[in-house]
Amino acid sequence: MSMETAVTRAWQRQAAWLWLLLPISWLYGLVTMLRRQAYKAGLFSSYRAPIPVMVIGNITVGGSGKTPLIMALVSHLQQHGVQVGVISRGYGGDSRQMPALVTSASLPSVVGDEPYLMVMNTGVPMAVCPNRQQAIEVLLHAHPELQLIIADDGLQHYALQRDIEWIVVDAARGFGSHQLLPTGFLREPMSRLNNATVIYHEKPNAQPIAYNVKQPTKRLTMQLQPDTLLPLLPEFQVNNMVSPVSVGSQVHAVSGIGYPQRFFDTLSTLGFAVIEHAYPDHYNFNVPELLQYTHYPIIVTSKDAVKIRALFLQAENRQELSRDEQEIASRLWVLPVTAILSEACYQTLEQQLIALGIGLDAVH
Repeated sequence: MSMETAVTRAWQRQAAWLWLLLPISWLYGLVTMLRRQAYKAGLFSSYRAPIPVMVIGNITVGGSGKTPLIMALVSHLQQHGVQVGVISRGYGGDSRQMPALVTSASLPSVVGDEPYLMVMNTGVPMAVCPNRQQAIEVLLHAHPELQLIIADDGLQHYALQRDIEWIVVDAARGFGSHQLLPTGFLREPMSRLNNATVIYHEKPNAQPIAYNVKQPTKRLTMQLQPDTLLPLLPEFQVNNMVSPVSVGSQVHAVSGIGYPQRFFDTLSTLGFAVIEHAYPDHYNFNVPELLQYTHYPIIVTSKDAVKIRALFLQAENRQELSRDEQEIASRLWVLPVTAILSEACYQTLEQQLIALGIGLDAVH
């Protein structure tokens, strides 16, 4: 088990030993506050893009559903005639090759798994770079027609000025001990949610959870809806199987996302008997490593799927796949999810964009 996985599990169960780290959390909180105030006071320089920027992020470590949310927003804006682009740090990619535009020909190992997934699903113009200013400049040079830029996971990147901020909260996961890193999994204190546009990622039919923060009259919510299970490598499938397993069948659930338990719980809700295999976020899988998952179908997330598929296709092109590896490839499945946003989310977005001079056309 990696250190990241061990600490994540400790956060989930609120292990008592984490309180020994509280002095470090106090220091982290002080540095975080001073840094933010320095940007507000103009002591640190920040970049203002020539077009409006919408930042989507969270105040917790680990996944909260930002990627499906961004894809849903991009699709909505595209349908309403808004020329939108996306920038990202490109975490998990090769920063030596950045800034870079993300296209269907890009490699997840170069641009990052999430950016590649977004482009493959939406076709959105996108650029990646740890330096967000460079990413924006590259993106606008290639796409000068853009009206709006969505910055993925840039909430704490105060070197980039923003016109709209959406903070995603995983209501099911909550905030643990409500402590900052490393005692808890908060990047910023919960007061950061006050007067912010907060999107609560909730489970279907879940009762709203009240937090000690100021909330708008209209609660903005999203849910992740699992789509049809798909073969990850259909070229390796045998007998033209449509579904890998029936309800109640056993499956290996392999996940390298920020909060893998959500993925495992979703599969369990769908009726599968789940054998859980959690890896660190943005984990780089290898083909031999997957060979240990025998007998049962292997189900992965969309984010992991883009990297795993590239692995097998590269090996196939080099004619290096053994019979066992081909058999594993035939048992790989992916569970896509779609973010379903409440109508209040879209109403809020429209109001925010109109205030910036960006109108939404009627649906084509």
